[in-house]
Amino acid sequence: MITVTDLARGFGERTLFKDVNLKFTPGNCYGIIGANGAGKSTFLKILSGVVEHDRGQISISAGERVAVLKQDHFAFDGYTVLETVVMGYPKLYQVQKEREAIYAKEDFSEADGMRASELEADFAELGGWEAEAQAGQLLSGLGLDEEDHTKLMADLDESKKVRVLLAQALFGNPGILLMDEPTNGLDLESIAWLEEFLINFPNTVIVVSHDRHFLNTVCTHVCDIDYRKITLYSGNYDFWYRMSRLLQRQARDQLKKREEKARELKEFIQRFASNASKSRQATSRKKVLEKLDLENITVTSRKFPYVSFKSEREIGNNVLRIEKLHYASENLTLLNDFSLTVNRGDKIAFVGTEHASKTALFDIIAKVKNPEGGVYYWGQTASFSYFPKDNSAFFDSDISITEWLKQYSPDQDDTYVRSFLGRMLFSGDEALKPVNVLSGGEKVRCMLSRMMLSGANVLILDEPTNHLDLEAITSLNEGLDAFSGVVLFNSHDHEFINSIANRIIEILPQGNGAGGGYIDRMMAFDSYLADEQVKLLRAEAYHHAERLKI
Repeated sequence: MITVTDLARGFGERTLFKDVNLKFTPGNCYGIIGANGAGKSTFLKILSGVVEHDRGQISISAGERVAVLKQDHFAFDGYTVLETVVMGYPKLYQVQKEREAIYAKEDFSEADGMRASELEADFAELGGWEAEAQAGQLLSGLGLDEEDHTKLMADLDESKKVRVLLAQALFGNPGILLMDEPTNGLDLESIAWLEEFLINFPNTVIVVSHDRHFLNTVCTHVCDIDYRKITLYSGNYDFWYRMSRLLQRQARDQLKKREEKARELKEFIQRFASNASKSRQATSRKKVLEKLDLENITVTSRKFPYVSFKSEREIGNNVLRIEKLHYASENLTLLNDFSLTVNRGDKIAFVGTEHASKTALFDIIAKVKNPEGGVYYWGQTASFSYFPKDNSAFFDSDISITEWLKQYSPDQDDTYVRSFLGRMLFSGDEALKPVNVLSGGEKVRCMLSRMMLSGANVLILDEPTNHLDLEAITSLNEGLDAFSGVVLFNSHDHEFINSIANRIIEILPQGNGAGGGYIDRMMAFDSYLADEQVKLLRAEAYHHAERLKI
């Protein structure tokens, strides 16, 4: 259990939060939410002891081990994958290394024998004999093949390193588990496995995440950081969202009533302050006005960008036809005889583990890359706008955001462009920042602005929710849901997929280059995951791919 008492933390003159009093108890999962910059990651680092707090106290129950999901993906490059996972339980790892060092001695003394006996007892008590098997189970659940378990961390790609560090945090049944964005870099299957693990985890979990489905599935409580306070709500993210909307509406109504009363009082004071017969009333109402504390009635500090896509031209029945598309990269087949017809009204989510295949498909139909075989035809009325996963090439200059967006705006007037940027949360001097210093989230908002100005009736988006906070994801979600054109997209956000897509396409594993085909269903994502025929097709495809690897 963690108890937080009168906690405060700030940077310079800026206060992140103060007077925080919370209790985190075993058997519960607490989701930490708040706008970008509110202090979510800082709060987690304070709980883990990485960052100092300004005042207050943090108490952790005696004997409880705190495990933290590490963010440095290169810190363990010199260790094997299994060893990295076991390092998540420092006491066990220390005993294991000392035990190995003693047994490696050539001149084994009597003192060494006594120490070895002590270490054997500690090793057994800490679960050392089951450690490798437990670490292997965690890694397999997170999608790492058995052959990866003995590799050096330096030999893994970024997505696999993320999984190993997650397994490290989960290893050894820690009493308190702290995780900052644990679903980043995970595919939908690994996220589902993690959700199931945390649902059954008996101890305390505190997690920062932008994944709404993940928060809804695992969280028993939500801690909302807003206006320098951390407020605890029972229930998951959806419950918090409905509750906060209700409280915000009540606060707005209360503020409106007080503003109306203040206006009436001011008018009375101005009219009768110099009238002798009314001066006593005017003085009395002036005191009432002074007591009206309008500044302390807060609605929310959250800011939602305005995301709305409008097509300049209505799309016809012929949208896109793909015939026998073939593409390979570094001798790995990504697309093999891939054929598809996209229809008017389609909002297609491309799902599954073949991320490179999905990106290759988007790059080809967006005319960024040329296929090695096959053809595709866009309909005469179709016009597309593309959001690539890697947008770095768009920001390789020191021009301002305003000048950058002007390149894509039909209206070159500064006032129009600045107004548009303001709705995307680039107000005032923010709109003058050079684009080569923007954060990941700011770049995404710029790319979405570019798409909105395009007037396209087909939107192609490769992982658009990466780097966005919950407010921006919600706005994008609503904008795409309301869009009347065609949407082709890829995302790891379960809720985002389920609420937008009316058609699911899963590109299946390509195995050793034979091509895995795909599953195509006109249904919502949750229905797709529950479909028994789909489960059978997926199981057969992934089993076949594993056999081809062997």
